[in-house]
Amino acid sequence: MSISVKKNILYVENGIGYGGAIICLRHLVRNLDRSRYTPLVVTGRTSPDYQDIANESQWQYIADRHIDNVGLRARLAKVAWLNNSVGLRFISGQLLARADDVFNFLPFFLRLLWTAKRFRADLIHANNDPFSNRAALLAGKVLGIPSVCHVRGGDYEGSGFMRWTYTLPDHFISVSHWIAKSMQDKLNIPAEKISVVYDGIALEKLDTHADGTEFRRAYHIPDEAFAVGLVGLLIPWKGQALFLDAAKLLRQKIPQLKMVIIGGTPDDCVTYEAMLRQRVSDEQLTGLIIFTGHVSAMETVYNGLDVVLSASISPEPLGTVVIEAMAMGRPLIGPNHGGAAEMMQHEETGLLFTPRDAQSLADAIEKFYSSKTLRATLGANARSAALKAFAVETHVERIQAIYQQLLESVR
Repeated sequence: MSISVKKNILYVENGIGYGGAIICLRHLVRNLDRSRYTPLVVTGRTSPDYQDIANESQWQYIADRHIDNVGLRARLAKVAWLNNSVGLRFISGQLLARADDVFNFLPFFLRLLWTAKRFRADLIHANNDPFSNRAALLAGKVLGIPSVCHVRGGDYEGSGFMRWTYTLPDHFISVSHWIAKSMQDKLNIPAEKISVVYDGIALEKLDTHADGTEFRRAYHIPDEAFAVGLVGLLIPWKGQALFLDAAKLLRQKIPQLKMVIIGGTPDDCVTYEAMLRQRVSDEQLTGLIIFTGHVSAMETVYNGLDVVLSASISPEPLGTVVIEAMAMGRPLIGPNHGGAAEMMQHEETGLLFTPRDAQSLADAIEKFYSSKTLRATLGANARSAALKAFAVETHVERIQAIYQQLLESVR
């Protein structure tokens, strides 16, 4: 039986910052069948990029942070007398956790619950892991409507409470087979509760002929320079520190080398960016490393780079960088684990390096530098593979089929 009445889908995004998760959600919402579904997107953060969602869908900002719990933890971690006592350290941790519950989680949950009720949501789609989106999943339970959780990460070694949150969704959408298998193996989630759906992008809208010199001029990268770009939010597990290690190994080997760090910095990671910048200064890498911050026009970025890089030190499900770079036909390097290893074929659609190994990463960069033909061949192969795997139409059709199945089950 098919759905005959238009359904309201509430999307909730509680990510750490504006990155791949929200970009992929926007692709989904933008292409959703409006004759069958009405979307409302709720985000816990607001900035011009988030506000732009209102041009594509109903959008509402509900603050998910009133106190900076992460910042407070970082400051307390530097208080010697507090950390010298196991008891005091435990008590301070518990007080911060309860403060987070009272001042951050509870207000967000109550406003989200009221929003979902007023919107008359038929289904809730949580765009991040269950722990981050527990307010959305609990709202679904209270309202008696199904919930879907879009799992984009693979760290399941947290507390018992974190593991409990994985019992809340009615169904999981995993962005890679690696994530799906990890959930089954580590959390005993039945295979029938998980659907693997690769993130989709509007391939036909990608400007593969975008002017890369525009990006190079903006960041003073000479035409003759060999530019290698690491794209991603400045978060420790994204591998920017490893990128600096590789830069040190390559600075005497590749003339006119420019190593470009592309991505914004979440509020929680400001100290991490400061550490990276301090390393650049201390290790005499100033003329080699470029920080761009967040860049919106990514086609010009990809075409302005000679090599695109994903360097996650922990297995990443299937990063947006891998998808977009392949679709743009760019020479791509990724770590040999997680989603990158699942999608990339070594020396066919890109180069894989040993995770967390700066020398292996440097060797891959040098291999691409040594052969323009290799870069062109692997880039073309990558685009062909991406056109088959990442069409947004396929992505949307598969997710709408999941919605239909869940909605019919509660009739």
